[in-house]
Amino acid sequence: MITTRQLVAAGLDKSAIARRVASGRLHRIHRGVYAVGHGGLSRKSRWKAATLACGDGAALSHRSAAELWGMLDGASGPVHVTVPVAGGRARRAGVRIHRCASPSPGSTTRRDGIDVARPERTLVDLRGLVSPGALRRAVRQAEILGLPIRSFLLVADRTASELERLFLALCRRRRLPMPDVNAWLGPDRVDFLWPRHQVIVETDSYRYHRGSIAFEDDHAKDNRLMALGYDVLRFTYWRVVNEPTAVVALLRDRLARAAARR
Repeated sequence: MITTRQLVAAGLDKSAIARRVASGRLHRIHRGVYAVGHGGLSRKSRWKAATLACGDGAALSHRSAAELWGMLDGASGPVHVTVPVAGGRARRAGVRIHRCASPSPGSTTRRDGIDVARPERTLVDLRGLVSPGALRRAVRQAEILGLPIRSFLLVADRTASELERLFLALCRRRRLPMPDVNAWLGPDRVDFLWPRHQVIVETDSYRYHRGSIAFEDDHAKDNRLMALGYDVLRFTYWRVVNEPTAVVALLRDRLARAAARR
């Protein structure tokens, strides 16, 4: 990918650029952005072209950034680019522009030569754009890849799925002590933690905990936590939604027992 500005800096004038376009040595992708040699673009080439087309300060973001980081699988649709308010005013075919009035310093970086939102910023941007299930997949994959996303877990109520939000709402509604949400214990992130009671709740949906690998991972994680002295409870989506009284009774009993031991 190369821009008109870069071509001019290399010594080409408008007529020289036009001759190269006519001969097929340059292929216009967006206004002021060209592919060199051929017009067959990979996904990364499309992302690079879109950020170049949107001007200074533009960065790949939202769903496109999640795909670049490997958090989500590739999908059809526009390239998502975030620009400063003053930038990227013109519409670009195949590009969805998001405007940010005051981007925080350090919220973007470069990956594979493309300016892109950092992983934690990408997850914040995904809220409201993708389904709770897709967000949960993105968080889990980011953790598997070792991407830095801890600051994301401090945003809002820190829940990362519809099931987590339902469980947290149940705790509020039934006046249970409020837990820490998506808390870290060494290498493990736990859904809900009552640190004083040393009680943990993991909320399991079938979609994200099915299969032999997830089964083994969950049990290995539980064993690590229990070795540290924590009482681990697991509740499925079905139980949280359809058996809330039983869920609350069991959790309240475990919290009461823990309090009595102290």
